[in-house]
Amino acid sequence: MLSAFWCHLLPAIKLYLLGLKVLLLQLLNGPLRLPVMPRQDGNVAIVTGGGRGIGYEVARHLVRLGAHVIIGGRDEQEGLAAVRRICEHYKEAKVEFKKLDLASLQSVRQFAQSFRERDLPLNILVNNAGVMLVPEGRTEDGFEQHFGVNYLGHFLLTWLLLDTLKDSGKSGHVSRVVNVSSSAHCIGQIRLNDLNSRQSYSSHAAYCQSKLAQVLFSFHLHQEMQSGGFQVSSCAVDPGMVDTALYRHLWTPLHLAQSVIARLLFRTPEEGATTVLSAALSPALEGDCGGGYWANGCREMTTPLTFDPQLQVSLWEISLQLLNLH
Repeated sequence: MLSAFWCHLLPAIKLYLLGLKVLLLQLLNGPLRLPVMPRQDGNVAIVTGGGRGIGYEVARHLVRLGAHVIIGGRDEQEGLAAVRRICEHYKEAKVEFKKLDLASLQSVRQFAQSFRERDLPLNILVNNAGVMLVPEGRTEDGFEQHFGVNYLGHFLLTWLLLDTLKDSGKSGHVSRVVNVSSSAHCIGQIRLNDLNSRQSYSSHAAYCQSKLAQVLFSFHLHQEMQSGGFQVSSCAVDPGMVDTALYRHLWTPLHLAQSVIARLLFRTPEEGATTVLSAALSPALEGDCGGGYWANGCREMTTPLTFDPQLQVSLWEISLQLLNLH
């Protein structure tokens, strides 16, 4: 009984202490500002979870720079409202919403197939959508929700669109995969024999595991693309502590406190989008300078575990098996 209680409590304590550290660091760093980025006329971008929060700001800025943006999300009403708001700001906007539920592999496959049938290029894929601290539950296909939505759904989406990304990349203008992760990855653990948290469940541990999986996937995908000679880069990004709806599943007293603190001290969604946009657009990240882990507007070192080649490959191969891919 005591060990089970500790297994639930310890990940929560670690995550909240980490959150405090991250918040203090970003307050010391000051507000982020997006540098001038090149026009994106003729380029096509997909942003998952682009109906609100960081994803909306990423989509809006990409549209402002001339990109054709496809917002993928499960809430059609929210997504269409986001499209209308963007079009009100930019009369020449090329932006649309398409249904995408990352908790359903069938939905991910339908979204990817629909996109491929249009024969469009794909220059930027921002895997932004996610869940945090949700109660124990399973996706449509039986996966733990954090692992299924944050990681596995995006893994499948990226895999199905990889040929299009390869075909769209050119020397000096690589296609980019940007995985929105979190500093929480550094306290995460990958339990290869229990990725779905069936042995014991902690929403805090499950969230951290999913974010670590995203970083491992990002690094391994980048290595695969570089070794294969493809003009595609992949990186992971931590947007920091941002005032969005991601925290809505916090325990009620904590959520009330967080809501007040967030308005005063957290980054705005626009500030949170800054590092994501830099990773997706900066000319400085072409060629051998791409990839890596980005936070606070710059490349940062991360934990040794994320560079473990055996863990990267093991997670990659298990993911392919779970998704029946070859």
